[in-house]
Amino acid sequence: MSAEHPYREIAFNGLWQNNPGLVQLLGLCPLMAVTTNAINGLGLGIATLMTLATTNLLISLLRPFIREEIRIPAFVLIIASTVTAIELLIHAYFFELYAVLGIFIPLIVTNCIIIGRAEAYAAKHPPRYAWLDGAMMGLGFALVLVALGAIRELLAQGTILSQAQLMFGEAARGLTLQLSADFKGLLLAALPPGAFISLGFLVAGKNYIDQRRAKRTESITLLKSVSAAE
Repeated sequence: MSAEHPYREIAFNGLWQNNPGLVQLLGLCPLMAVTTNAINGLGLGIATLMTLATTNLLISLLRPFIREEIRIPAFVLIIASTVTAIELLIHAYFFELYAVLGIFIPLIVTNCIIIGRAEAYAAKHPPRYAWLDGAMMGLGFALVLVALGAIRELLAQGTILSQAQLMFGEAARGLTLQLSADFKGLLLAALPPGAFISLGFLVAGKNYIDQRRAKRTESITLLKSVSAAE
């Protein structure tokens, strides 16, 4: 990690270069099951982001006191405690959303992203870097959840931001955008195969952008080399 721009590198790594949903392909169970619309994806994405940021920070702070041989059970205990607190908050303030997300909130404990970042990053870096890594990884995963939910919702229902009131209150019912009143929708998009296909297109889109960026960088480097030789 560069000493000059560590925060920028951590953010870019979590949001794009090593995105949990598009590159690591972790947490696919909630990614496929919950993203029937954008709001569901946003709700679970925020819960995952909060969990990642909080657990990374706690593990980084407590790592001097955790013995090597019990680190994994200790990490799981910290993660489970954090997820329980977040679940209770959602249950108290967003009960309707809690009812929709159901078992997938406590299942955040078993999400490979959480324990993976705890072991690979938080246990080896200072708190400020660990917190930012968790926040950016969580934000990257949340953006994929929302994008996938929006695509599936649009194709299956012809709407965007349906059930927005689950997160933003009754005043948010007017935020729903609808293509047309007689839109029949594509049933496949609402089913698990539609989730896999939609995710495949998102991954393909990211890979295409990366290839274009690599070619552009190569061309610029070549031009600089030719200019320097002249």
